[in-house]
Amino acid sequence: MTGTGSSGVRQLRLVVHAEDFEAALAFYRDVLGLPEQAAFTGDGDAKVVILDAGRATLELSNPAQVEMIDRVEAGGAPSARIRVAFEVDDAGGKTGELVDAGAELIASPRTTPWQSLNSRLNAPAGLQITLFQELEPIELRTQRDGFGTA
Repeated sequence: MTGTGSSGVRQLRLVVHAEDFEAALAFYRDVLGLPEQAAFTGDGDAKVVILDAGRATLELSNPAQVEMIDRVEAGGAPSARIRVAFEVDDAGGKTGELVDAGAELIASPRTTPWQSLNSRLNAPAGLQITLFQELEPIELRTQRDGFGTA
């Protein structure tokens, strides 16, 4: 079911427990390039920083889709149950920057059947991430077989 009106949800916020807070902050803010939106401190050295990741979506995939994505995107390497995907302008360049900053490369950038350039990495704070760069507008992709709306 697709809706065009207000859903009542105003923001999707992914909350991540980062054991090495400073390293994770430097990676996601300074290297990946997520701008700092707000920061708060509390008692006992409590810290939180909210980084602006642009528009948020929630992608739900059934097991067959996950297996297909793993084959296409990562040569069959299984993805984590929750994987965070970031759309970037230059998936190849940004992948190299993140590896240089300490991310572990799982799969180098590759063109997918849905016309995006995707890479997969293990990143700070225990996150598995995908970087993707759209190679054609959504209007063209939704005209391909197997694409569209549910």
